[in-house]
Amino acid sequence: MPNPVLHYVYDPLCGWCYAATPMVDAAAAAGIPLSLHGGGLWGAPTKLAREKLAYIRQSDARIASLTGQRFGDAYLNGLLGDVATVFWSQPTIAAVLAAGEVEPGAERRMLHAIQEAHYVAGLRVVEPGVLTAVAAGIGLDEHAFAAAFAAAAAADHIERTRGFMAQSDLRGFPGFVLENGPELVRVPHEDFYGRPDAFVEALAGVSRILSPQEELIA
Repeated sequence: MPNPVLHYVYDPLCGWCYAATPMVDAAAAAGIPLSLHGGGLWGAPTKLAREKLAYIRQSDARIASLTGQRFGDAYLNGLLGDVATVFWSQPTIAAVLAAGEVEPGAERRMLHAIQEAHYVAGLRVVEPGVLTAVAAGIGLDEHAFAAAFAAAAAADHIERTRGFMAQSDLRGFPGFVLENGPELVRVPHEDFYGRPDAFVEALAGVSRILSPQEELIA
């Protein structure tokens, strides 16, 4: 039987997905194959009222306290201080898909780079030029990335992800589903923010339940 696969449902502009980054990194470091699914938290270009921006700021402060993830001043007092800031998931998900086209396996690296650009550097990552610069920053060819970005079928990808979420009873972001053969099991993750090693241990436990003869981590 093939090794279990961890399906990660994410959105680059989801604060709790940024909070889950150490958990995802720990799973990858443990040798667990990952499959990324961009879900489209912000379905259309959206500008937020100051009250909503203030709510996000409070949520981000909780994330920082739980996980140690960084939120830069350019984000906190730049993007979150500007009602003209646009939140839109589709271009950021297209960028993740494009990175994988340029360099197979680069999707997770691109996702992390987008999150860093948004949450730390305070860049407007809905803009194609910014995303191209982010791609170049992780070593991808700018021209190849720009072509792949323009051709990325992000809307179709998001639609498929939404179908997968419904199938797996995932109602928000982030979401984790462990696939082992025909079995698909939703993995609760809420207790593991700031505890990435415990998250990996939990995945191993789920895997043993699904397939007692198989070890998740070699």
